[in-house]
Amino acid sequence: MRSWKTRKGRQVVRSRVLAAAMAGAWLGCGVAVWAADQVSEAAMKEAKEIWQTRCATCHGQGGKGDGPAGAALNPKPRDFTSEEWQKSVTDDYIQKIIVGGGQAVGKSPLMAANPDLASKPEVVRGLTKIVRELAGKK
Repeated sequence: MRSWKTRKGRQVVRSRVLAAAMAGAWLGCGVAVWAADQVSEAAMKEAKEIWQTRCATCHGQGGKGDGPAGAALNPKPRDFTSEEWQKSVTDDYIQKIIVGGGQAVGKSPLMAANPDLASKPEVVRGLTKIVRELAGKK
């Protein structure tokens, strides 16, 4: 392997290789994060169907916590339009509740778990996206 030398005679091959490796790793992390946030059209379609059949019954079509099945619940279902609440939680927190139910995060057991979605992380990200898009809607 060819070796480049600085004025002081030090080999700089190692530092160039290290710099290239670090740049590649940094770019790779960006791609991984970007890919983790993506939801395919098929997964988003399934997430919307699940929202309609499982979530909207309590949380309401608009996510205000005013669904027909939620009327009799105490505590009332979460209002996803609350910007304050949206800012207070992470996507991971929302995803944990979706899969594990309220008990998974110390909340009401009336928020049902969806263990069947544990094997469908992309669909769970789609549901999280739906919840996030409700922020600030009146």
